[in-house]
Amino acid sequence: MPSLLTEAHRQQVQALLAACPLVPVIAIDKPEDALPLGKALVAGGINILEITLRTPYGLDAIRELRAELPDVWVGAGTVTTVEQYRQVEEAGAQFVITPGLTEALLDYAITAKSPLLPGVSTLSEMMMGYQRGFRHFKFFPAEASGGKAALKAFSGPFPDVVFCPTGGIGKDTAKDYLALSNVAAVGGSWLTPKDAIEAGDWERVTEIARESLALLK
Repeated sequence: MPSLLTEAHRQQVQALLAACPLVPVIAIDKPEDALPLGKALVAGGINILEITLRTPYGLDAIRELRAELPDVWVGAGTVTTVEQYRQVEEAGAQFVITPGLTEALLDYAITAKSPLLPGVSTLSEMMMGYQRGFRHFKFFPAEASGGKAALKAFSGPFPDVVFCPTGGIGKDTAKDYLALSNVAAVGGSWLTPKDAIEAGDWERVTEIARESLALLK
């Protein structure tokens, strides 16, 4: 029988997902963009920043944003190995999000400093985490994996599980996902459009965040 996740860990993830209904998926292509991008999202009402490891600058961005935006949740996304998990913890990540899960990642997370939101796309994957005490999951890629219909079906056998769906969700569909009883937050890259970042148009990023949150009311 594997070790079980502590209640304190579950409460940390619950607090994270309760902090903001939208979680921006952020890829930093230029190190100098990290801080102005983070500030632009915060100005628009976003207080969770998921910095992915899709580029070489993710770890440095986490360090900088943790130092400069102490009142914001700053964590790591696209973590795929235990080695990366250790690296983002050392960088100060307050949470870790993976696109999928492995037994090694789940077992490491049991005693990790930074709580894990593991990614799943099927009930079988979710049950691996459930067996270890996890009750909060990232559903990815959401639209390609059945979308809202799949999440509704998941709630039948597992009414105590809560999801943060990500993948293919946009500003105009986030509200539909959040209307589901087992969805606490929604993640997406629409909050950080590449063309706006490349142009340094931080006001546009702020406006997209503000508009996206307003549509949820």
